[in-house]
Amino acid sequence: MGIFEPFRAIGYITSGVPFSIQRLGTETFVTVSVGKAFQIYNCAKLALVLVGPQLPKKIRALASHRELTFVAYGNEIAVFNRAHQISTWSRHPAKINSLLLFGDHILSIDVEGNIFIWAFKEIDQNPAPVGHIVLDDNFTPSCMMHPDTYLNKILIGSQEGSLQLWNISTKKKLFEFKGWNSAITSCVSSPALDVVAIGCADGTIHVYNIRYDEELVMFTHSTRGAVTTLSFSTDGQPLLASGGSSGVISIWNLEKRRLQSVIRDAHDSSILSLHFFANEPVLMSSSTDNSIKMWIFDTSDGDPRLLRFRSGHSAPPKCIKFYSNGRHILSAGQDRAFRLFSVIQDQQSRELSQRHVAKRAKKLKMKVEEIKLKPVIGFDCAEIRERDWCNVVTCHMDTPQAYVWRLQNFVLGEHILKPSAESPTPVKACAISACGNFAVLGTAGGWIERFNLQSGISRGSYRDSSEKRSCAHDGEVVGIACDSTNTLMISAGYQGDIKVWDFKRYELKSRWEVGCSVVKIVFNRLNGLLATVSDDLVIRLFDVVALRLVRKFEGHTDRITDMCFSEDGKWLLSSSMDGTLRIWDVVLARQIDAIHVDVAITALALSPNMDIFATTHVDQNGVYLWVNQSMFSGATNVDSYASGKEIVRVKLPSVSSAKESEDDDDSEKPTVNAPQTKDSIAPFRSIQDHQIPDLVTLSLLPKSQWQSLINLDIIKVRNKPIEPPKKPEKAPFFMPSIPSLSGEILFKPSDLSKEETKNNEQVEKHGGKSDMPLSEFLQALHSAAKNKDYSWGDNKVQIRITREGKEAFGDTKQGMGRS
Repeated sequence: MGIFEPFRAIGYITSGVPFSIQRLGTETFVTVSVGKAFQIYNCAKLALVLVGPQLPKKIRALASHRELTFVAYGNEIAVFNRAHQISTWSRHPAKINSLLLFGDHILSIDVEGNIFIWAFKEIDQNPAPVGHIVLDDNFTPSCMMHPDTYLNKILIGSQEGSLQLWNISTKKKLFEFKGWNSAITSCVSSPALDVVAIGCADGTIHVYNIRYDEELVMFTHSTRGAVTTLSFSTDGQPLLASGGSSGVISIWNLEKRRLQSVIRDAHDSSILSLHFFANEPVLMSSSTDNSIKMWIFDTSDGDPRLLRFRSGHSAPPKCIKFYSNGRHILSAGQDRAFRLFSVIQDQQSRELSQRHVAKRAKKLKMKVEEIKLKPVIGFDCAEIRERDWCNVVTCHMDTPQAYVWRLQNFVLGEHILKPSAESPTPVKACAISACGNFAVLGTAGGWIERFNLQSGISRGSYRDSSEKRSCAHDGEVVGIACDSTNTLMISAGYQGDIKVWDFKRYELKSRWEVGCSVVKIVFNRLNGLLATVSDDLVIRLFDVVALRLVRKFEGHTDRITDMCFSEDGKWLLSSSMDGTLRIWDVVLARQIDAIHVDVAITALALSPNMDIFATTHVDQNGVYLWVNQSMFSGATNVDSYASGKEIVRVKLPSVSSAKESEDDDDSEKPTVNAPQTKDSIAPFRSIQDHQIPDLVTLSLLPKSQWQSLINLDIIKVRNKPIEPPKKPEKAPFFMPSIPSLSGEILFKPSDLSKEETKNNEQVEKHGGKSDMPLSEFLQALHSAAKNKDYSWGDNKVQIRITREGKEAFGDTKQGMGRS
């Protein structure tokens, strides 16, 4: 176990498996694979609807029918009802290549030529296939399809170039087509009966009549590569779309038998699948460049235009940084794209615009890749000036200028920063001041210059008179940092010299030598500590104010790729090509945790709230998120779940945030770089929940009950009344009323006490008689009523009622005159 646990991976749209289209009601959904999981998008807006669970192996084929999804991985087929697995089919002796939905059956074919027929109407836990077909040994299947109106028949293409027609009911081969001496890569049925389209590895497309065994027309791709996928239009237009391994989509007119249009920059790599929507002029395409695109044919010249798309990095990202208080991640990759990923909602992720790249490429007849800026090697951002002017600056590979971005509009800024105009050299480092007004750039020639971000004008350069060429450093500038008060500017040269400058006066205040070449620096503005990475694989921490070495961390055995401070400056995180991530406690000067992943980390970032940790890895196109256990667990001591000096093996986060499968239970095993010994294996540490008794935690309640707590202040402001309450209508004067919140008229109840009410009920219950003794006055009244004589006579009684409600009886002879 460790401080950071795997959460999920973001930035993945699709991988190298063709998608599956299904219609449910009035909506259309597309199912795509992402490594070991599958995702379902709504085609109306390409919004992510569902993410499937993590499977033990990578997905090799997909098929879908209504709410059922069939996923082939390895030798097995998993059946899902939405995201819940309801069955597993396992009969194949080899890896499954493709799946075909055939009425109420699923056909699966493996690399050895075994075809199994599965019925999914009544799905059991361990069903048996209803049929099995074995193909010839000299026939290697590559694709299969069902010709329309052909009952119980399928057409199978092979890598040898031949075609076979099989009856799955009788399990007999009906006919074999000779082929074209080239491997068949795709085949699809057309709206016309008996006509199919067949794509070959040599780039040719054959429109063929399988009933009469004759070829109708043949097309040839202008670009090199195989025909990977085909699709016929069904909205009345005689169009055939074909995709190749070069990423080009060709649209062929079947009536005129010629090429109608070409989408040259459709995708950056091989196209996986194409699909024309039923009775719509809309074409969907997916590619191995991690993107899904929809094209609509509504222009006057018949050329398709991009309708909507979802995409991620097509090449591994190299630089990442949290933005907007940890809600977004800025990432730059080798695909020349600068992207913004949302940690909360996947739909908010997007690529920052580079000023109409597609239009300029089309006008200049060039590829989009040639128009885009070169890959980003470093960037910095300042959230404080997002609404005022450009607040992001980037330096690019082998580019002598830096570019600014306006993140409020997600576009490239209007200024280009060009340091050292006399002898320009590539910009290698950049930093934005804490106030967000200035950008400081360092070049490969040792030049450091400061620019104003609002105007893009140079405000001066930093020069060291002791250097030969009157530059800041004698060599490449590898890092630049600014303090929080615009007092100091720190720069590091590749030769190992670190210099502290007066930010405003451009004067050199102090310098020191590390002793070896410096690769990277990271500065924490809160505590004023500067972390440096050297070629000797040692991390050194310097106090910039005291100008002395305060910490030294050793442990990495290979090149250190990246490092970052926590927001409070107490932790330093570092990653290396040895596959380890190490967490150092700056205060205690020791390593508190270390994990080992299968793929080395290339960049890392920790959110300002320290709750989410993001990493990028070698040859991985996504951004991987980890959660900080100290923010979500009840344990107060970090040592209770940190591994200390031991290294714990952890698997990378998956696209699905659900629990890993049973095969991944060994994902947290201690390991070290050297062969493991008994002393190197760390014991399992159990986390003790030190919670207050009867404490209600968020995890025990439904999300709907605690999700609004974080926005409680906003809810109070919204619920504040906008006008004073209206006075309710008055009741009649003889019926007194009381005010109410709803405005309804409520009448006052009688003022009888509870005891009087109880006595009255008892009197009514016993027919007007009570068991309680009567007072003298009541006795006099009863006797007067009985005799029907209410005159007082000689013995008159004077009744005096006090203010407290008490009755007093006495002789009236003393007060006869008053009566």
